[in-house]
Amino acid sequence: MGNLKELYQEVILDHNRSPRNFREIADTPHHAEGHNPLCGDNITVWVELDGDVISDASFIGNGCAISKASASLMTQAVKGKRVSEAKELFKSFQKLVTGRVSPEESKDLLGKLILFAGVSQFPVRVKCASLSWHTMNAALEDAAEPVTTE
Repeated sequence: MGNLKELYQEVILDHNRSPRNFREIADTPHHAEGHNPLCGDNITVWVELDGDVISDASFIGNGCAISKASASLMTQAVKGKRVSEAKELFKSFQKLVTGRVSPEESKDLLGKLILFAGVSQFPVRVKCASLSWHTMNAALEDAAEPVTTE
């Protein structure tokens, strides 16, 4: 487990310093805003759809390292997935970070996202890790109201 912890820290720091897909997607109606009042994280997520396939995903915002890294990894993970697959990935990620499934049970579906398994040991950080996922889900549903983790 020590190696997984070290890799987790490395990946979180890398994606916090150099987040992937950190940009707006112009001219797409599928976007949503999210806010975690406890930590102060603010995020906007965009998803571009080609039929029911996510052809692009991005985000902008500010927040803690876990929040930013989760958003960065999420945008990478959902590109090329059908909307239904992205929603299933969201459900699996949520189960992982809340400790309802083990990394071993999830590794085939979640891939490198299993690095967030340790978040379940820190309940206050679950909201940080899952904010972007809730926001992406809202963007896919064209929700008008901002997402909040309250």
